[in-house]
Amino acid sequence: MLTAALVVAGLAALLHVYIFVMESLTWTSPRTRATFGLSAEEAEATKELAFNQGFYNLFLAVVTGIGVGAALAGHGAVGAALVLAGVGSMLAAALVLLVSSPDKARAAVTQGVLPLIAVLLMGIQLVTA
Repeated sequence: MLTAALVVAGLAALLHVYIFVMESLTWTSPRTRATFGLSAEEAEATKELAFNQGFYNLFLAVVTGIGVGAALAGHGAVGAALVLAGVGSMLAAALVLLVSSPDKARAAVTQGVLPLIAVLLMGIQLVTA
């Protein structure tokens, strides 16, 4: 169960690195604008906010990645704590997006499914260990 939790957490971290790239590095590009449904004007007006938000996603991915690494290195308690902090925050952010902007349900599900699965698998691991 631990291996599955770490793999899914790693995938969630990779997804959040990709979100970081879109929000912080390619926000005004046509492809990213299409992904987020933004006009060129909207993207330009929100560029600074997106840049900052992208780093939040990157930091969640880093915490999760360090947790996966710690768990693989035999530091189970530290690894589990960091993984749960990272993916738990990803899941909470997805829930906030869903509640605050129901029209963005697809994006919320996209960014929240892997963290949800990782939280559940890690919880099962911790209960059965």
